[in-house]
Amino acid sequence: MSPLSLSRRDLPGGVLITVTGELDATNAHELESYAESHRGAGPGMILDLGGLTFLDSRGLHLLLRLHAAAGERGGLLRVAGVQGRPARILQVTGVWSVVTIYPDAQQAAVAMCCQDADGAQQPS
Repeated sequence: MSPLSLSRRDLPGGVLITVTGELDATNAHELESYAESHRGAGPGMILDLGGLTFLDSRGLHLLLRLHAAAGERGGLLRVAGVQGRPARILQVTGVWSVVTIYPDAQQAAVAMCCQDADGAQQPS
């Protein structure tokens, strides 16, 4: 079992939270508390899941709650770098089509900086 590790970085428009290890019923509350207490100045949130190795139904439900919370603040949850089994779980359950997915955190950060809450490209 790989322990959950969390780190954050403030970005224009929100916060980037990097998640590594396993996200399951035993530790989903840790990510939820961490995300709530480290929201950042902007309404957006990026979850970099590139280092996530396992995701169960509790973690899946948490992603949906974080997505809803970001929307309530006028922002958007962007999920970045998810791969392997966690990506497959998001696809099979339909969550992949609900949350906004990016190949990596850098692309998600550019989108958060340059787009409004609806995901529409802002004029340059």
